[in-house]
Amino acid sequence: MPVSVELPGRTNPYLVAQVRARVDGIVLKRDFKEGSDVKAGQRLYKIDPAPYIAALNSAQATLANAQAAVKSATAQAERYSILVGGNAVSKQDYDNAVATRDQMTANVASGKATLQTARINLGYTDVLSPITGRSGISILTEGAYVQASAATLMTTVRQIDPIYVDLSQPSVEGLQLRRDVASGRIKLTGPGQATVTLQLEDGTQYPETGKLEFTDITVDQTTGSVTIRVLFPNPRYVLLPGMYVRARIDEGVNENAMLVPQVAVTHNPVGQATAMVVGADGKAAVRTIQATRTLGDNWVVEGGLDDGEQVIVAGWHKVQPGMQVRTVAWQPPQENQRPTAQSPAPSAAVGPQERVARSSQ
Repeated sequence: MPVSVELPGRTNPYLVAQVRARVDGIVLKRDFKEGSDVKAGQRLYKIDPAPYIAALNSAQATLANAQAAVKSATAQAERYSILVGGNAVSKQDYDNAVATRDQMTANVASGKATLQTARINLGYTDVLSPITGRSGISILTEGAYVQASAATLMTTVRQIDPIYVDLSQPSVEGLQLRRDVASGRIKLTGPGQATVTLQLEDGTQYPETGKLEFTDITVDQTTGSVTIRVLFPNPRYVLLPGMYVRARIDEGVNENAMLVPQVAVTHNPVGQATAMVVGADGKAAVRTIQATRTLGDNWVVEGGLDDGEQVIVAGWHKVQPGMQVRTVAWQPPQENQRPTAQSPAPSAAVGPQERVARSSQ
């Protein structure tokens, strides 16, 4: 039977981008509608570009001046290199000419860097969306002043298709699962292959299935739980960030487990789960079983019974161990009805044990 666990969790965006100002200035225009879908690279705001256009023009002029100075210094250094050989100029004058040429060359490099910075700052006056997603509330309106030093927050863009669901699992449950896998009692379906289904806040089933991303290796010291992250497709935006959900994870398969109706299981004075079975000789016998947990109206039994054995479901209170009994096929009771003995004769309704092949059983 499938081994599954149901865990609580919260939804979180796949990507979150806080759109902040990278230059100082007045916001001239907002180019998006709040709550709308935006594309990566789409302009969201326009900051007054006038001072940055002026800074760009100034940088271009400074660079042109430096390039002209390089030409003059280079020509003079070349002439002095010829004259110094005939002692027409001093060696000091030649060295000064070469130093001036190198200085002017460095000024050109500095001018290019300044020009590039001016272009970058001018580009920052167009505030672009860094990711594709859904826009949030606009923190600012037209006319607001933003500052690069304060990294003024303007809006937030979130990608919610796909979307993360972060689940909390008690560390003791994860420890027990690892032990069961190591002992071979449970066979995992494999990372990324386990089926994850989701139940929404209103109790409805989410139509898409999720994919396990990873399990955190750190245990929260305050809650004693670890975080399991699951990725769900969200094409219709049914899941929104911050929603509370419950997820069911099929972690593996237990090949030795059986399902026994709850009405067939009792407990002895020491608290052990027991069931009454009918042997091949038609006599009743009491078995101590390992009933680990419930699943619907059944107990999950992992020991004490064999395949094909008949378990007495109804009428067991009239039977004593070792008594010869006549078995009748058991029919599950209708809703709101309890199984009752139909005859004073020592008969018992029994149900053969079968392995569960579907998680819905």
